[in-house]
Parts: sequence; structure tokens; C-alpha cells
Amino acid sequence: MKKIFSAFFGFAAVLLLLSGCGKSVADQDIAKVSKENNQIIWGVKYDTRLFGMMDVTTNEVKGFDIDIARGITEKILGRDGNAIFVEVTSKTRIPLLKNGNIDAIIATMTITEERKKQVNFSQVYFDAGQSLLVPKDSKITGVDSLTADDTVLAVKGSTSAVNIREHAPDAKILELENYAEAFTALQSGQGDAMTTDNAILLGMASENKNYKLAGETFTEEPYGIAINKGQDNFLKEVNKALDEMHADGTYDEIYNKWFPGDNTGKVK
Repeated sequence: MKKIFSAFFGFAAVLLLLSGCGKSVADQDIAKVSKENNQIIWGVKYDTRLFGMMDVTTNEVKGFDIDIARGITEKILGRDGNAIFVEVTSKTRIPLLKNGNIDAIIATMTITEERKKQVNFSQVYFDAGQSLLVPKDSKITGVDSLTADDTVLAVKGSTSAVNIREHAPDAKILELENYAEAFTALQSGQGDAMTTDNAILLGMASENKNYKLAGETFTEEPYGIAINKGQDNFLKEVNKALDEMHADGTYDEIYNKWFPGDNTGKVK
């Protein structure tokens, strides 16, 4: 009987330990743990020019989102604080956050009511709008000119596919895994236009002179930093850091570095 009770309590202890471990990963107080570890783990994109792009020559990810994340990390943890970057896509970013693999998402993520059901958002840090990227000789002049003969390329898990179906219901939609695949598909003729936020498309057009943006933006896409539900202390710290970056000019400095002469996405 003693052996049975011993085995039972031993098994119960293991279950409690495992449940505690799970909680320590996904439900830990990020505001506290980030200070203890002197680091914040950010989910960022590696394939989005101007926002988060991997430089293969230096093996370092660079962009507006990256510099904003570094600025927030410094405000919260001090100059010696470490900003750790983990690659995410539109499809994987929320699951990685919910599982506790990352502390926050800063990855051209539009604030929407649907996403607010899963995560909390910081204040807006970039104002974007959806547009179309087409070859320079394309007859497409904007979203209103799309017909049933046109195929539009979008990225899985993004708001772009939903929006294009609303604004151009007759057009065919082909969804790819990421921006690199979508642009490659556009180059190979699998689609007639690619759609996402104008700032992302401008980055592509700046590196590929045979492509242009067609027409005006047809949505409002405010970018926010996504933070897990229940992390109110960390959310307050992130918003406070953003306020400080606006007040001391850090935000403007970073913005002008990546978007010189273009204030369309700047948050005042």
C-alpha cells in the first residue's frame, strides 16, 4: 500500500512540475522575466525589405521594425539590454507568441478587431495602406481596374487576401507562404499583380526597377506590436517606451533612416 501511495504521489508531483513548466513558458510575466534575463525576444520578418530583411553578407536582420524593437529594448532594459530576433511569417507569428517562443511580434502586423481576440496591441507605430505591385508595362491602374482575367498574389495569414476579395471580388487570388515567394510568382507570370501594404511594396519596387505601384492605397493598415493576453505590465512598458522614443526624437531618426523624404507612414 505504501508503494502504491508513493507511486501515486510521485506521478502527481511530475504532473504538477510539467504543468508548472508549461506555465513558466507561455504565461510567465514577461515584464519581470525580460529584466531578469536582460533580453526581449522579438518575432520579426526576415523577407520584408525596409522592415525586416536578412542581410546574407552579415547574417544580420535589418529594417525599420528591427530598429524600433532595439529602441524599445533599450528604453526598457537599458543600453546593455539584448534584443533577440526570431523569424516569423504572417502565418506563424501568433502561434509562436501564444506558445511563449517569443515575447512580442513586430512584423508589419495590422491591428484588426479579429486579431484583438487573440492578442493585445501596442499603440500604432506605423500607418500603412494596401496597394498593388505590377510590372511597369501592366495595364492595371489600381484595384478598381482588376477583372476576372486578373490573378492577384497575396501572402497566407495576412489581411491582404481578405481585403482584395472585398475590393475586387471578380479577381482570382493566389496565396503564397511569404513575400519572397509571392514576388517570385509575379516575376514568373503566375500572377498579374501582387498585393500587400504599400510600404512593403515600395521596398520591392526600390530594388526592382521593372515594377511599380498601381493606383492609390485602398485600405488603412495601422501597424501595432502584438503582445500576449495577460501581459498588461509588459504592454504598458512597450507603450511607454514608444512614447519616450517619440518625445526624444528616436522614432523620427529611425523613420527617416528607412523612409527618407516620405512621411506617409509616420506616426505623429
